[in-house]
Amino acid sequence: MQLSSRSINIGIYLYDNAEVLDFSGPFEVFSTAARLQTQSEISNVFLIGETVRCINARAGFKVLPKFTIHNHPQLNVLIISGGIHANELTKPHVIEWISRQAKTVTIIASVCTGAFLLAKAGVLQGLTCTTHWENIDEFKDAFPNSPIIENVPWVDHVQVITSAGISAGIDMSLHIVEKLFGASLVLKTATQMEYHWCNKRETKC
Repeated sequence: MQLSSRSINIGIYLYDNAEVLDFSGPFEVFSTAARLQTQSEISNVFLIGETVRCINARAGFKVLPKFTIHNHPQLNVLIISGGIHANELTKPHVIEWISRQAKTVTIIASVCTGAFLLAKAGVLQGLTCTTHWENIDEFKDAFPNSPIIENVPWVDHVQVITSAGISAGIDMSLHIVEKLFGASLVLKTATQMEYHWCNKRETKC
């Protein structure tokens, strides 16, 4: 699924009480990969919020997104962060935005409980997926038509990818780098980050 060497926009959606590593982990992976790319392979990585206001992530970590769901550039990849997600599920305009993006992006993915937002948007209908271990029963009750696979770092359906909790988003993001840009860049990225990378979906490394 490697994309052409033109500019690639990678957006990461976050909201109040999002888990910090859910968005900062993938941001670090994609921004590091962008630094290590050749000049002919340019990736733009940015955070997206519902509005322009500052977002209060978990533990009071304040973040100012670069774009909103109303003004961001066209996306190639969209990552949905997890966290305390219940309030996001009650926002029809956010769920509709996710549903629209799923029809146009090359990859849409979730970290942790971001899977709840993908499922609410209809993206996971009939697909296996994963989420944080603590929320598996809740997810099964809410979305019985999206079977959960447990004890894996991510589940890949080519265009739709879900990851397990928090730090698993780093593994999934490295996996996406490999899908889009190849093995050489993902190894350089993991080495630069001093991160143990094994690219095994079946079990946690």
